[in-house]
Order: sequence, then C-alpha cells, then structure tokens
Amino acid sequence: MTTAILKKTIKMPIVFTDPRLFQICALSSFLIFGIIQLGWSDQIESYFLIISFALVTQAAWMLGLGLKADTLKSGLITGLGLSLLFHSSNPLLWAAAPILAISSKYVIQWKKRHIFNPANFGIIVPILLFGDSWISPGQWGSSAVLLFFFGSAAAMVLLKVGRIDTSLAFLGTLFLLEFLRNVVFLGWEWDVVTHKFTNGSLLLFAFFMITDPKTTPGGWLARMLWGVGIALLTFILTSKFYIHTAPMWALFFAAPVTALLDNWFRGRHFSW
Repeated sequence: MTTAILKKTIKMPIVFTDPRLFQICALSSFLIFGIIQLGWSDQIESYFLIISFALVTQAAWMLGLGLKADTLKSGLITGLGLSLLFHSSNPLLWAAAPILAISSKYVIQWKKRHIFNPANFGIIVPILLFGDSWISPGQWGSSAVLLFFFGSAAAMVLLKVGRIDTSLAFLGTLFLLEFLRNVVFLGWEWDVVTHKFTNGSLLLFAFFMITDPKTTPGGWLARMLWGVGIALLTFILTSKFYIHTAPMWALFFAAPVTALLDNWFRGRHFSW
C-alpha cells in the first residue's frame, strides 16, 4: 500500500522515463572514453561531421514529415553509434553514412516500420557501395574495466527498453557455439573464448544495436529466435569465412526477417 502511494506521489523526472536519454548518455560516455583513454583524438573531425549530418538529416525529415522534435534524440543516437563503429578515409562518406542511416528509416519501411537498424545500414551500405570505409573491432582493446563499463551502461538502457532478452539470446548462443568449437572440439584454452567476449565492438553491438526496439520483433519468442538466429549467422561468418565484423553483416542481411517474425508471432510494437 505504501509503495503504491509513493509511486503516485513521486513522479519520475523525464530523464528517467525516456530510454533514449540513457542511450545518449551511455554512447557519449563511450565516445569520450575512446578519445581520452584509447587514443581516438585524431578522429574528432569525423565524429563532429557524422553527428552533425545525422542531426541535420533527422531535422530535415522531421520538418518534412511533421514529426515531433524529440525524434532528434534518435538522430543523435544514430550519429553516436556511427561515430563509435564507422571508419573511412573519405570525408564525403562521413556525411554519406549518417544521411543513408537516417533516411533508411523513412524510405525503407514495412507496415510503417523501418526494417534496417539505421546505424547498421549506414555502416554496411557505404562499405558495399564505395569500399573506402570499414569497421575496426580491435580499436576498443580488451579489458575487464571495459567489460564492466559496457555492461553497466547497457543494463540501464535495456532494462528501460525491455529488450535485454534479445542480448542474452544472442550472447548466450554465440558463447555456447564458440565454447563448443574452440574448447571442446579444437581443445583450445578458455582464454580464446573469453577474449572474444571482452571486445568493445561486440558488446556495443549486442547491447545497443541488435536491441533497437524499433527494428527487433515485437513478440518475446520472436525476439529470442531473432537473437539466436543472428548468433548462428555470426558464428558461421566468423568460423567459416573468417569475417571478424560478422555481427554487423549478420544483422544487415537478416533484417528483413523481422517482418516475417512479426507476422508469425504476436507482439506489441514498441513506441517511444
């Protein structure tokens, strides 16, 4: 009874009610951490342009379609996500990547929902079309501090959005497959597996990209299958084709499956 009264009388500030604000804080912290601790200061110009073009593009679509101003939060999240994962030596692609990412939400849709994760689309398409860009999974290094850093921030975001099941399905399945292959079948040490799961790019993908509530299936079972499927495809691309950025490619090519899962399994679509 007392708890119910407190909930009615004490309203949560708006900063605690919109998961996007948690995401912005977390992703901004990762970027600042990279610049200060990991030596990314020579790329500040690209970060500025990527985030600026993401916000400008989002604002253009917002004004053109008459959307609410809070959609700028989503544009900032996409810009920060691109800054953390996308690399190119061509300044034109620093502008093209966010433009493609944001525009994909409004151009490529199914039943009024965008299909591709915007940041993922903005990373993969320039690589496919122009080639003068890449993903650098090794830029984060590997440490227990980094693992805690990602885990604690990700928990704040996921528990607010309700998509932590997708992350657990993905990471749990991928860990099991890597353990069976490397430790059981090949006889390697545990360090081989644990090293992969302290990689910053993998954690960023697992907690902040594959869990995007607007591009993941609505139903709980569908999300579990989605996470398992992305993990299986990631494992195949890594172990058979030695693609070290496999999660990003797996999500891109599997994105259209979301529409099928939503048709097969009932679920409530997420709304900010």
